[in-house]
Amino acid sequence: MLKFVFMLSFLMPLCFFYKGWWVVQSVLFLAAMIYMTEVVLEAEIVKLSYFMGYDILSYGLILLSFWICVLMLLASESVYRSKYYEGMFVFFIVVLLFMLFMTFSSVGLFSFYLFFEGSLIPTLFLILGWGYQPERMQAGVYLLFYTLLASLPLLVGLFKIYGIYGSLYMGMLGSMSLHNLLFYLCLILAFLVKMPMFLVHLWLPKAHVEAPVSGSMILAGVLLKLGGYGLVRVYMMLVSLGLRFNFVWISISLIGGVLVSLICLCQSDLKSLIAYSSVAHMGIVLGGMMTMTVWGFSSTFTLMVAHGLCSSGLFALANISYERMGSRSLLINKGMMNFMPSMAMWWFLLSSSNMAAPPSLNLMGEIGLLNSIIMWSWLTMFTLMLLSFFSAAYTLYLYSYSQHGMMYSGMYSCSMGYSREYLMLLLHWFPLNVLFLKGEVWMIWL
Repeated sequence: MLKFVFMLSFLMPLCFFYKGWWVVQSVLFLAAMIYMTEVVLEAEIVKLSYFMGYDILSYGLILLSFWICVLMLLASESVYRSKYYEGMFVFFIVVLLFMLFMTFSSVGLFSFYLFFEGSLIPTLFLILGWGYQPERMQAGVYLLFYTLLASLPLLVGLFKIYGIYGSLYMGMLGSMSLHNLLFYLCLILAFLVKMPMFLVHLWLPKAHVEAPVSGSMILAGVLLKLGGYGLVRVYMMLVSLGLRFNFVWISISLIGGVLVSLICLCQSDLKSLIAYSSVAHMGIVLGGMMTMTVWGFSSTFTLMVAHGLCSSGLFALANISYERMGSRSLLINKGMMNFMPSMAMWWFLLSSSNMAAPPSLNLMGEIGLLNSIIMWSWLTMFTLMLLSFFSAAYTLYLYSYSQHGMMYSGMYSCSMGYSREYLMLLLHWFPLNVLFLKGEVWMIWL
């Protein structure tokens, strides 16, 4: 574990060298490949050092972080081309990756909390420094206050647990069971906001719409998964309370998912539509996890990884259109199939994955989650039917509206996709549809 920490630490000064962009990008690709060889398929924490170690859950999410961060650099070439503080830009991406790596590999809950909050800072700088609209200040404040306000009770809860048990090591806390409702709320509130659960989701669409493409990719790809990962970790201590009170969160998530899906159908902004679809997908993830079943926990992991790749790819696609047209409005991004026909194929492939069509990993995750939620109560079947239907509806709306129809008359001649963009989209789509073949690793990790 320490070798990756050193690798990322020594990458930070490299960001400011002449042509350091390409060096960092190549080294991160290499790091992702080396990390793949470290594969671990056990539910127990292995590779332990002083406060780091990982099991299959951490392993999958760290690998996702490496992968998305490399693809962020591939997608953000316009920053390099316009020479807009590109050294600082790469620096913040490497710092963010470092924070995420430390978050997922921490075996103590306090160090996990520290890096969990630390990952906010580089994200905030990415949004404030390289965002597109003047409203990015407001988006940054939303992001900061929503997440920090909910995180304070978590810190207090962790101190209290340390006071009672004398340890915050994750491996030892599995046997303990808390019976205080206040504890329960303290420990899960921060993660519900980070997921984000419906009713506390307003920071997400705002942050996505104002963020640069790299900010959107890491937000959708990895930062939303921090909430799910944290919930899986703390629910070891909250089994009895969870069985009593989780129905509240499941109800909010499923009804909220349907409402957010309806909001998706009203959007005229590409990024906004994809951001709201993330909230709907995370609603299913949250509902499945809260059922406290093996199916639910396993499929949560599957859909988190699948959604990370798929959503990130869609944001990258929206950015490709934005760079050509100068607008993200669906009224202007019409008839794209006419002058970027090969890009229409990528739109189709990633949109089909987004609505959980086979053979994507999304399908496997959603089947497991539907199983777990219906197993919990058959009444949820009605909301799940609506969720699945609207998921297909807004994805088809996104695809057909942007690819078909008359081209915008005020459009100048545009270039086709660059090979860099096709490579980036392939690296999103290929793992998403090939990991499906090794389904047992994702589904039976418990």
